[in-house]
Amino acid sequence: MILLPASLIRHNATVDVHVRRNDTRGLRTRLQKEHIDFKVYISNLQKEIEKQTGHRSSRKRRSESQYDYEVYHSLEEIQSWMFEMNRTHPHLVDMFSIGRSYEGRPLYILQLGKRTRSYKKAVWIDCGVHAREWIGPAFCQWFVKEALHSYQYDSVMRRLMNQLNFYIMPVFNVDGYHFSWTTDRFWRKTRSKNAKYHCRGVDANRNWKVKWCEEGASSQPCDDTYCGPFPESEPEVKAVAKFLRKHKKRVKAYISIHAYAQMLLYPYSYKYATIPNFNCVESAAHNAVTALYSAYGVRYRYGPASTTLYVSSGSSMDWAYRNGIPYAFAFELRDTGYFGFLLPEALINPTCTETMRAVKTISSGLLKKCEIGMHELDRERYPYL
Repeated sequence: MILLPASLIRHNATVDVHVRRNDTRGLRTRLQKEHIDFKVYISNLQKEIEKQTGHRSSRKRRSESQYDYEVYHSLEEIQSWMFEMNRTHPHLVDMFSIGRSYEGRPLYILQLGKRTRSYKKAVWIDCGVHAREWIGPAFCQWFVKEALHSYQYDSVMRRLMNQLNFYIMPVFNVDGYHFSWTTDRFWRKTRSKNAKYHCRGVDANRNWKVKWCEEGASSQPCDDTYCGPFPESEPEVKAVAKFLRKHKKRVKAYISIHAYAQMLLYPYSYKYATIPNFNCVESAAHNAVTALYSAYGVRYRYGPASTTLYVSSGSSMDWAYRNGIPYAFAFELRDTGYFGFLLPEALINPTCTETMRAVKTISSGLLKKCEIGMHELDRERYPYL
């Protein structure tokens, strides 16, 4: 059973607890005695995990035409797929490594876009910062597939690929993601070692050099939100930060894909304050969430991360914004807690389809000059947003 220190649980907060089957009755009794409301969402957690990791050999995974985008893939499968994308689409795809992880795995990037000129605006999209959020890497793969397959017939996608470059990092936290497949499905952090503690890993979304290790981050190595011994201590974070610094004049949007909550967040995470270009970013978020809603009627909340989700310091989104990338977003994909990190494979298609609409909308907005005033953002037309 997972025990949480009371200090980490906010008043009226919802807490997920994973319990061994033999402990279920005792926990029920204790919760009832303490008058704590509870609900059993998944009665057999292990069975749900095995649904997503078992019977791998029966699935089609070898060539591009056989690759199944509606199942979750291991790190090895994703990296093989990246090589295949690079091999089969030489005019639109360029694959390269920006460094190596703590355990020595290459950090691969796919650059998408038609090679038309030397300078093009760019969009960065990373997935899998937190290892257990498997829908993230599934979306990054989906984005690449849709961009390449629809280039010939979708005028919007063709315009985006002709006028922008997309830097796609399907698995940011490669070590943690691998570990979530082999050992612990609910692992979140990186896999770096700490000299003084037996606990491993750092939260890769608390390790950035922006208000590092302040509110919303932990200095305790055994905590899930451990900020690390110093900013950019994790080679994965350091490599991405170095790449973005090098290309910050052309990267106009930073998008990080997470789960779960059904939210679209923008800066600030670390403080309750309004960003200077609030009107433009708020409009972009509004348009993106509206586009997402148009697919299946799924409602996403949007707004500054500090007020919409919670305060957190050292995040990649705040770092990107503070380093000159004007549009910085973090998606929290489906769902709102029923399946949580174990989002069924049957929901990969609708989740990625609707998110694709949102990301295309944000990207299309980069091709226009933002001159919006706050009065132009008509919330009354979309009360569900």
